[in-house]
Amino acid sequence: MQLPAKLSRYAAVATLFMKHRSAMDDARGDDAEQLAKDLEKLGPTFIKLGQLLSGRTDLLPPPYVDALSRLQDDVKPFSFGEVERIVEAELGTKISKAFGMFEAEPMAAASLGQVHPAALRDGRMVAVKVQRPDAEKQVTEDLAALAEVAAFLDKRTDAGARYCFTEIIAEFRKSLLEELDYLQEAGNLRTLGANLARFNDIIVPQPVDGYTTSRVLTMDYVLGTKVTAISPLTRMDIDAERLGRELVHAYLHQIVVDGFFHADPHPGNVFVTDDRKVALVDLGMVGRLGERVQEQLLALLMASSEGRGDEAADVLIDLGERREGFDETALRKDVADLVTKFHNASLADLQVGRMLLEVNQRASAHGLKAPSDLTLLGKTLLNLDGVARALSPNLDVNAAIRDQSVTLMRQRMLRSASPGRILATMLDAKQFAEKLPGRVNRVLDALAGNELKLKMEVIDEGAIIDGLQKVANRVALGLIMAALIVAAALLMQVPTTFRLLGYPGLAMILFIIAAGAGAMLAVQIINHDRRGRSQKNW
Repeated sequence: MQLPAKLSRYAAVATLFMKHRSAMDDARGDDAEQLAKDLEKLGPTFIKLGQLLSGRTDLLPPPYVDALSRLQDDVKPFSFGEVERIVEAELGTKISKAFGMFEAEPMAAASLGQVHPAALRDGRMVAVKVQRPDAEKQVTEDLAALAEVAAFLDKRTDAGARYCFTEIIAEFRKSLLEELDYLQEAGNLRTLGANLARFNDIIVPQPVDGYTTSRVLTMDYVLGTKVTAISPLTRMDIDAERLGRELVHAYLHQIVVDGFFHADPHPGNVFVTDDRKVALVDLGMVGRLGERVQEQLLALLMASSEGRGDEAADVLIDLGERREGFDETALRKDVADLVTKFHNASLADLQVGRMLLEVNQRASAHGLKAPSDLTLLGKTLLNLDGVARALSPNLDVNAAIRDQSVTLMRQRMLRSASPGRILATMLDAKQFAEKLPGRVNRVLDALAGNELKLKMEVIDEGAIIDGLQKVANRVALGLIMAALIVAAALLMQVPTTFRLLGYPGLAMILFIIAAGAGAMLAVQIINHDRRGRSQKNW
């Protein structure tokens, strides 16, 4: 790009910000709609940016969030001549040789690409997603302009210092460049398809090997209707409530068990197929969660859905990053009030995703930076809520989350008992057992040579020996419990006719013994701590 054109792009971005910065304080709907139109005029990068900002309730007032939430990738398609040129360059052959049929008219057009119906030489129907000409070049240049403006705002404005726009743009850059790589999206389709294979009513179209490159994605063709376009009569015929519940359960499984989820379930990406199933398409945008974050988000979802505001605040504070001016008391009060309000809301008004986004907003207002995962999850659940209600207006999404929680926890426990993790635990135990004799010998040598020193204000030899004995007993009991759990996990894989609660009986007995021993140990520790506090207070 020539320098004048590049400078004009920077100027356009800066002008857009200055134009709407003061208007945001008034939070007028007309100004919000104008921002959405201005972003559309600036092109695909800014349409995607608007979609990202629609989930940032901590940055934008509600009218702007609502206006940007309606911002869709519904743009004018590019010519079939360009489609033909790109497909032939990417696949290295003529369209007529690669496909038995290729529709010139796209079935959908978005800011980064468009989708054409086609058929392979063997007659198999496919959908071919083709990237817009020069999309990557334009996106890269726009991202550079955004990064420059974000860096300026971070250094020169209070809002930049508080929200760190540079981090937001860096996160946006990573997400958008992944969306431009269709090989990455093909991998996402395969991963999600494998993860959701247990859900018989959920379909994820799979990519076609040999017909997919970084700019062309060929995948299964989905025959169906958008969830927002199905008629009431069709909704009754397909048992929409069952499908809606299955969709919610599938998303919770993605988030809590797999840590890999379809992050853009807006109505244009969810179809009801002709064979009465739900299809998830367009996996350019996905979310990934670490195990610790998965468990905390599940705890936050459960606490929020059951109206336990104090526990939700505990999880949020543990998840977030405390910044200057953090007010824990005010945050706890706000989160408790918010959770209570949503818990007492009617079914028609309840939106779990909206609640998570508002929790994020309250956290930011009180000096706690919530993780970006929470924002993405909130936006995903907000879209999911809208799709599930479009599919089944009477579906209680909150109840579906609660009903699925026990199943999700069991799946997480079984996953934690995988052979790889069991092996890692056994290796840790082996290393502990190998090093323990040497450590004990060093302690005994120090004792024998009168070199072991304990600095205590009051020395009570009897109490010391008693305390060491209790510690040794608890360590021994802990090792026995660990051995029982490892043995039970291994026995889970052994076929047997003796079963308890649907699982191998001997393994369940070992689990129960370990659980009983753990409960006994916990009671002893709690009672000991209580006696210690009572004596100290006395």
